[in-house]
Amino acid sequence: MHAYAVQPSAGFIKLDAMENPFLLPPALQAELGQRLGAVAINRYPGGRIDDLKTALAAHIAMPEGCALMLGNGSDELISLLALACDVPGATILAPVPGFVMYAMSAQLQGLHFVGVPLTADFELDEAAMLAAIEEHRPAITYIAYPNNPTANLFDNAVIEKIVAAVGAQSGLVVFDEAYQPFSSRTWLPRAGEHDHVLVMRTLSKFGLAGIRLGYMVGPATLIAEIDKVRPPYNVSVLNAEAALFALEHADEYDRQAAVLRSERERLQAALSDIPGVQAWPSEANMILVRVADSKDAFESMKQRGVLIKHVAALHPLLANCLRLTVGTPEENTRMIDALRASV
Repeated sequence: MHAYAVQPSAGFIKLDAMENPFLLPPALQAELGQRLGAVAINRYPGGRIDDLKTALAAHIAMPEGCALMLGNGSDELISLLALACDVPGATILAPVPGFVMYAMSAQLQGLHFVGVPLTADFELDEAAMLAAIEEHRPAITYIAYPNNPTANLFDNAVIEKIVAAVGAQSGLVVFDEAYQPFSSRTWLPRAGEHDHVLVMRTLSKFGLAGIRLGYMVGPATLIAEIDKVRPPYNVSVLNAEAALFALEHADEYDRQAAVLRSERERLQAALSDIPGVQAWPSEANMILVRVADSKDAFESMKQRGVLIKHVAALHPLLANCLRLTVGTPEENTRMIDALRASV
């Protein structure tokens, strides 16, 4: 296997990791600094973690009968799910191409992973998904919503059938809504309607990638079982305080997300005018494109100071594909200019 790779980004316009490109305004930076400076870092995390869970539950309007658990980013929650469901013969299933940590969590925990290819236009293959569920009876089925790296939402009618099929096999369905701030749909309100559905989110795309905080929502009895395998004190007091501060200023992050959604539409329009570039619709803060020679285009854009993600090697369906993160208006203009000069 290979370790999770992070590209060196010093000196580049960094548009490879779906990060929010905006800093807080200076006044809020100063206020946050004062808050963090007063945190009792000599103590283990305690009551402020509960305060954060309460604030998050209010922020998302958590459905009745549900509970919430925190993770050191969504990655830890994915690992904890594999650990909690590690019984003899257990399988994790997900559409591919998708987020690499689903397969990696299975491999690290010694579970079987089944990747079901998407269709050529990156939609769920209904027949193949239902057949795989019937054959493998997965303990966990992941649905990234929107998907990474394809950035699209899957058809809800197909998802309904998958949720029902997994439930009939006594498995869990986990909706990974990492890109929810940029998406037009969510499964969160439905989490309280099923006893086998979980919804996972992260504050990374909200604008706090640096603090590594993810959370998972689902039926309280189910969350209580998964929480048994969570390490004690897995979220630091500094991370919790920064997250609480961000939720208190959610209007600023909402403003930033609105700018990025608007910029996403501007990028889509610009991409449609570049000969030789095929761009797929996006419900995230990234856009998947296909060019004639993705390796050459990627290197050419780097030479022009713009770092994006070359995803062609992740799956055969992604041949000659690049993933573009939506940045600031200035960054996006530079990225489009670089791409236009590189294809």
